Amino acid sequence: MLSVLDIFRVGLGPSSSHTVGPMRIARRFLEEAAQKNQLENCARLRISLHGSLALTGIGHATDTATFLGLMGYLPEETTPQQAEAALFNLTQNGQITLYNGPTIPFDQRRDLDLRGDIIPQIHPNEMRLQLYNHDNILIFDRIYYSVGGGFIASAKQLNAPTPNDQIAIPSFHPHIFGSAAELLVHCDVLKMSIADVIMANEDAVRPRQETEAGLDKIWAVMNLCIERGLATNGILPGGLKVKRRAPDLYQKLIDAPMSNEREQLFDWLNVYAMAVNEENAAGGRVVTAPTNGAAGIIPAVIRHYCGEDEGYNISKIRQFLVTAGGIAMLYKQRASISGAEMGCQGEVGVACSMAAAGLAAIWGGTAQQVEHAAEIGMEHNLGLTCDPVGGLVQIPCIERNAIGAVKAVNAARLALRACETHHVSLDQVIETMRQTGLDMSRKYKETSEGGLAVNVVEC
Repeated sequence: MLSVLDIFRVGLGPSSSHTVGPMRIARRFLEEAAQKNQLENCARLRISLHGSLALTGIGHATDTATFLGLMGYLPEETTPQQAEAALFNLTQNGQITLYNGPTIPFDQRRDLDLRGDIIPQIHPNEMRLQLYNHDNILIFDRIYYSVGGGFIASAKQLNAPTPNDQIAIPSFHPHIFGSAAELLVHCDVLKMSIADVIMANEDAVRPRQETEAGLDKIWAVMNLCIERGLATNGILPGGLKVKRRAPDLYQKLIDAPMSNEREQLFDWLNVYAMAVNEENAAGGRVVTAPTNGAAGIIPAVIRHYCGEDEGYNISKIRQFLVTAGGIAMLYKQRASISGAEMGCQGEVGVACSMAAAGLAAIWGGTAQQVEHAAEIGMEHNLGLTCDPVGGLVQIPCIERNAIGAVKAVNAARLALRACETHHVSLDQVIETMRQTGLDMSRKYKETSEGGLAVNVVEC
């Protein structure tokens, strides 16, 4: 079983699979080299990005994230300012100090190879890292995969067969489930909510206070990201010249606080989601929810529905995050949250499903109604493609989060107002998403080879 604190990770934009994952991979590579006593003999390194990591790697900052990881930086601990300073020094000095290793010459044009022509067989996000000694002999060589949401795996791990295609589950969790149906059985038998079941599993891992502190930190980072996005004007980096819109929209909303326009609900959800994803596009500090590309949906819904006159209802926020995290575990276990595998249905679609479930929970929905909300949230995102223009997480990603937030709220309302048992289960819609992702052309899965990416002329 995964932990909620595994689902929600603090990191740097613009991508969990292309930025956060490669950053973690690079540091892990050097740790493994050190364990094999090969790092101290290194005189040169080589980075080779394959598949989606090569095709959209520059726009998604895969190159710079890898460099930061090689220098020992961790995504959850690094600020954008620290990253910028480290990368500036790297460019100026023409050498890199490896994490717990030597300082060696480094030339990005020579030592980084973008191999979009290589189509990986195991997972689309493939990285190969190699170390050479002073005689230019290869001394350490590993292949890794960034599998979505900041999760990473080695080739050895992904190649290892699992009995009956099931991940081994530690026995110390009191409530083991591999499907939404099994999760609902726990809720029914124990007369517990989905959040209660998930928290009982978390309690088996760490003290309740630590989990709550972790959840509170996640919300604090989310909320600060919204605040920065609402206050920061300018043009997003990357060459598309996309203007930040959240600050202007926010100003219009606060200038008309007594507006009776019914549709203003959309504006508030839009501005919060866009604030987060504009920050993400600028390489800011965000929380994977469950990915960076879909990071705006859950914070937007929480901010709008968990706020009170005296601040934020922390109890509701914890319930929301734990419920949403439990739903994300199902997608992670039964399908994927990688845009390179599933298209954007695996990112924005999953985030919409998670947010719908979280909102239904804090609105007092039963476990069955929460499951129904999650199902609706995904059902109407099936087939959503990932086609970032220019390989940047800007068009259509920023607006797509705004639309996803509105969809999530509607899904929760539909579930709570349903008068009969629904015909499509969450397990069925997750399996449908998985099959759809497998059938989807690779052009539409974070490669920028199809869809809007080829039909919109870059400015």
